[in-house]
Amino acid sequence: MIPKDSFHSSATLATINPYIFHIGLAVVFFSYAPHIAFVQRLLGISWPALPDAVMYMSAAATIVSLLIAILFRITDPVLKRISSADDYITWTVTFLPFLTGMAALNDPSASILNRDHAVYADPLALHLLSLELLLI
Repeated sequence: MIPKDSFHSSATLATINPYIFHIGLAVVFFSYAPHIAFVQRLLGISWPALPDAVMYMSAAATIVSLLIAILFRITDPVLKRISSADDYITWTVTFLPFLTGMAALNDPSASILNRDHAVYADPLALHLLSLELLLI
């Protein structure tokens, strides 16, 4: 999983970028307080959440990582040639939950968890629908 030394200087970002994406995705999904509360309502289990600042940085790193991945696909001649509509649709469906999740954030997670209802129902509905599309 680590490129050979002869490719190291040109392949470093292409090697690190997937790690950034997957680690950021896991941190956001498993450590954001509203996500943990959602799992608790469904399964009855919970765990401590990370601070909001960590979540925002993780989500931002994941979004940047996705943008770098599409930039690689668009600019690299080989990747561009082997890419099909399926690749771009998959990227879009993966990107949408992060975009809609960040759009649904208007308050700190502590105030979101203290409510008994969703104040911003439309952005939350779009976020959940985009996630369900990803799961399909």
